[in-house]
Amino acid sequence: MASPRITLTAPGPHGDREIGLSSPDRVLWPEVGITKRELAEYFLAVADPFLAANGNRPVSLERFPEGIGGESFFSKNPPKGAPDFVEAVTVTYNSGRRHPQLIVTEIGTVVWAAQMNTIVFHPWASLASDPDHPVELRIDLDPQPGTGITEAVAAAHELRAVLREAGLEAWIKTSGNRGLHVFCPIEPTHEFLDVRHAVIAAARELERRMPDAVTTNWWKEERGQRIFVDFNQANRDRTMAGAYSPRALPTATVSTPIGWDELDGLDPSAFTVRSIPERLASIGDPWADFAANPGRIDTLLEWWQRDLENGLGELPFPPEFPKMPGEPPRVQPSRAKAPEA
Repeated sequence: MASPRITLTAPGPHGDREIGLSSPDRVLWPEVGITKRELAEYFLAVADPFLAANGNRPVSLERFPEGIGGESFFSKNPPKGAPDFVEAVTVTYNSGRRHPQLIVTEIGTVVWAAQMNTIVFHPWASLASDPDHPVELRIDLDPQPGTGITEAVAAAHELRAVLREAGLEAWIKTSGNRGLHVFCPIEPTHEFLDVRHAVIAAARELERRMPDAVTTNWWKEERGQRIFVDFNQANRDRTMAGAYSPRALPTATVSTPIGWDELDGLDPSAFTVRSIPERLASIGDPWADFAANPGRIDTLLEWWQRDLENGLGELPFPPEFPKMPGEPPRVQPSRAKAPEA
């Protein structure tokens, strides 16, 4: 039998919101017994840093009606019956189609999303006030089979040095899984394709310095046992789990901002829905000053142009994207036809 509906109070800029929560005892993470109510209360506990990292930008909700073991789907636009405080902004997707996309302006929206069994929040790199120009340069360090967090940590340290040479200060968080996310706050002076090219330029420089440990190869068969620098996460409408967002993994891990001094010896599994509120109460938010001094990507774009002149061209886009200028063939090398003699 379903547990009785409860009401949670969420503070907001226009006063408290009373958010109804149906089936609050539904278990979303069976291995650790975390319920829908505990998830909603987690969001209330981390409200300020969560909103600082994910608020006022287009966001996709990854929803799990039966918990993490069941099917999931993404919600991008506000569904029918959404409360009047749930806002949206019209964005342009890579297809050229324009459509309203959810934005989070207060923690009540996040609790409402938890009512709909949202576990993972996927924010854009741009703000709702200017969705076409990112305010973050994002780099995903993705361990491949045979590698793990130790190898990702080594790559992250070197990537930080690369970005500093380009005039950018890097911030880091766990992915909530096996990898690491390196973010740089940037001035919103360039559109997504330029920022993607800046990410590729940084990734190629990192690859040159750590050729046996890092790769930019899009095709899995070519990556080997190296950390993949996923440049395609910098594209429009491609997102990562937001800071302080839970992940749909057995132990309810959270994508967690950390200080660079925490990186060596890092255990990402220690950051969970149950541990993060205490961590914040103890040490505060390592990303509290994240947006204080945004940088510029001019130097990275100079590196991109230099690489173009040296024969390094565009890299593949995700399969759902339209064919892009200068893009190589979208076929994995082992299936490519050999050129005719």
